[in-house]
Amino acid sequence: MTIELPARETTYEDPSFYRTLLESTKAIPWRIDWSTMQFSYIGPQIEKLLGWTQASWVSVNDWADRIHPEDRQKTVDFCVSQSQQGVDHEADYRAITADGEYIWIRDVVHVLRKPDGTVDSLVGFMFDISERKKAEDKILKLQEELETLSYKDSLTGVANRRMLDALLDVEWAKSRASRLPISLILVDIDFFKQYNDHYGHRAGDECLKRVAHVLDTAAGRSRDLCARLGGEEFVLVLPETDAAVALQVAERCRKLLTREGIPHAQSHVASSVTVSMGIGTVVPDSQDELSEFVELVDRRLYQAKANGRNRIEAGVD
Repeated sequence: MTIELPARETTYEDPSFYRTLLESTKAIPWRIDWSTMQFSYIGPQIEKLLGWTQASWVSVNDWADRIHPEDRQKTVDFCVSQSQQGVDHEADYRAITADGEYIWIRDVVHVLRKPDGTVDSLVGFMFDISERKKAEDKILKLQEELETLSYKDSLTGVANRRMLDALLDVEWAKSRASRLPISLILVDIDFFKQYNDHYGHRAGDECLKRVAHVLDTAAGRSRDLCARLGGEEFVLVLPETDAAVALQVAERCRKLLTREGIPHAQSHVASSVTVSMGIGTVVPDSQDELSEFVELVDRRLYQAKANGRNRIEAGVD
């Protein structure tokens, strides 16, 4: 038994089939003749996406002029270079809409060659990737926020131990290379256990926040670092700072903390919260070890505490 099928009016060899297929997709097809640098075709979807009429896309200059000024030169240079080499490529850029807005576009470009190997034309598709870019930007922002949070002490907002370790290594190396001094101030809140026992842990947390703010303010310069070591201990890293200036910073810490006037009924040295500090300054050479310098400053802190608290122990090394 033979079944005769009706003849199809449209075959896969019919150009109208392919045109219908191309123009029904969200991707925008286009073709540019290499010799004239003019569009021989661009899909009608372009008008819905960017607002520019299909007829307004005449030459590559129309394409280039409709790229965001910040993206234009690098995008054009890249696409021309890749096309000249006969390399298929992709380019992401912001395209200008007819009403002056911007849409992120991904151009996927294929290079067609003549039998002799020279470039005949470029064909490709434009894709609207605005939503993808928004999602990517949101992810990057979240990653940056998480990265920032990972280097911050969650309670006080100053740098945490992780940030301190990373930055101190860098500043030590810079100081060694530049032959400029680096200073370190270790800070311990006096009688903090008694403060917590008397006022409670919630008040203790608030005290830590206020002390951290004072120390961070006293450091002053953007390159200086205030970090929480843990508990009631903090550290100030002062790059390119000699002993005299480091002492001034420490004295400023005490002055600002006195002005803050955080009541401390259980302190044995004052009626408000005070700190003990150890200071060290050094111009490290190849023989010096950072860990030994930190230990030296730590010993000075404990000297300050052993000698009555609410004081500064300093030295030049």
